[in-house]
Amino acid sequence: MSIIMSGSSLARRFYLSGPAPCPYLSGLVERKLLTRLNGSAAEDQETNDILTRAGFRRSHDIIYRPACEACNACTPVRIPVNLFQPSHTQKRTARRNNDLHVTVTEPQANGALYTLFIDYQKARHGDGDGDMVLMGFDEFEAMIANHLVQTRLLQLHDKDNTLLGVMMMDEVSDGASAVYSFFDPTQPRRSLGTHLILSLIDHVRQQQKEFVYMGYWIEGSRKMSYKAQFHPQQTLDMNGWVTKG
Repeated sequence: MSIIMSGSSLARRFYLSGPAPCPYLSGLVERKLLTRLNGSAAEDQETNDILTRAGFRRSHDIIYRPACEACNACTPVRIPVNLFQPSHTQKRTARRNNDLHVTVTEPQANGALYTLFIDYQKARHGDGDGDMVLMGFDEFEAMIANHLVQTRLLQLHDKDNTLLGVMMMDEVSDGASAVYSFFDPTQPRRSLGTHLILSLIDHVRQQQKEFVYMGYWIEGSRKMSYKAQFHPQQTLDMNGWVTKG
C-alpha cells in the first residue's frame, strides 16, 4: 500500500511483514509495518524525521513499527531532554564516568569498533540468542557506515583513549534517535549503557533540540526494562505523545 505522510509531499509504499517469533516476549508472534529508504538523501532524511516522530524505528535501510495482531505491548518512548531529571543512581553513574570523554563522529567502521562490538555480543548473546555475534566485519561496516540518513556515532573513551562505549544514533529535526549501543562488558560498575544514554541526552540538549527517541518499551521484557528508568518520559498512544512520571 502507498501512504502520503501528513505534512509532507512524500508518498511511501509500506509493507506488512510475515509472522515471526517475537524476540522479546516468549510464545508470541510479531509482524511489522515497514518501508524502505530509497537512497535519496533529502527524501530519506525527511522520511526518517516524520516516521521517528510517529513511533517508527530504523534498522539498516528499513523503517518499521510493530503491527502485531494479538499484542500491543511495544510502546514508543522518548525523553524530553529539558525536563529530564536524573535519578540518584544515574547521578552516581555520571560521577563514576567523569574520567571519560565523549565524541560524536561520522559513522565509519574500524577495528576498535568491531572488536568492542564482538566482545559485547559474545558477553550478551554468546549462548546463541541473536545472530549479531556471527556478524563479520563487512556486515558490521554495512550496519555502521550508513549514509542514507544523518547517522552519527557517540563514543566514550577513557584517559588512555581506549574505546569503551558506542551509541549509534540518527540525528532528526527535533532530537536524536538511539539506534543501537554496545560497550565494554568487562566494566559493569561503570553502567556504560546508562552513561551512553545520559551522554546522548546531553548531546541533544547541547544541540538545542528537544527529544531522545528510545524506541520501544515492552512491558514484561527484561531486555527493555532499562528504558523505564529515565524520567520524565513521553509515550505515544492514539492521542499523541503523553508525558508520564
